[in-house]
Amino acid sequence: MFTIILAESSLELIPKQMQNHPSVSSYSKKFKKNPTKSLLDNSWHFAAMKDLDNEIKRGRPDIVHLTLLSLCTTPAFFDNKFKVYVHTINDQVISISNNTRLPKSYHRFQGLMEKLFQTKIIESPYETLMKIENLSMSELISEIKPDKVIGLTTKGKKSTLIDLVQGMDDNSCIIIGGFQKGHFSNETEKILDQSFSINDRSLEAHLVASRLAYEYEKTIFI
Repeated sequence: MFTIILAESSLELIPKQMQNHPSVSSYSKKFKKNPTKSLLDNSWHFAAMKDLDNEIKRGRPDIVHLTLLSLCTTPAFFDNKFKVYVHTINDQVISISNNTRLPKSYHRFQGLMEKLFQTKIIESPYETLMKIENLSMSELISEIKPDKVIGLTTKGKKSTLIDLVQGMDDNSCIIIGGFQKGHFSNETEKILDQSFSINDRSLEAHLVASRLAYEYEKTIFI
């Protein structure tokens, strides 16, 4: 099965060192939320994030939400044609069942992710829909065992998505960055067998994901 990984994604709870910052306290009071159980979001916590390591890749759960909606609402996803994982900036991995119906509302998605970080698993009466575990990118790849790992990055070789999809094996894995700016870490780059750039400019993750899913659907359904 073809696999898509949203890598180094901007999805995490508010770090411990930030939880007493005035902007976090104000947010928690305004929305009646526990700072230890709330997602980091630079729309609200920007002032508290200035001293965080790798700040530019953090605090954007909306990127993950939009990208997952672009992938997990497609016919190919519901027909089990590809599998989706979210790898976070803190080396945690979320696996998503192909029967999962994600919330369209960001606020409901936020609540779902906060629950997942606390309970580690989201279940229906019939199956596990989502689970989160501590895994690095290399450990995840070792579990998946793809024949080829392909990264989409502006640093890669020029290609089109049509050529990329048509040249893929069934057991390929494509990695998309789940962050706002920057490039893959050295650890991620080391596991790539190939890297491609599909546009002259940097594209947002949800746009890349939706175009990838569309081209893949055209290929498999033909």
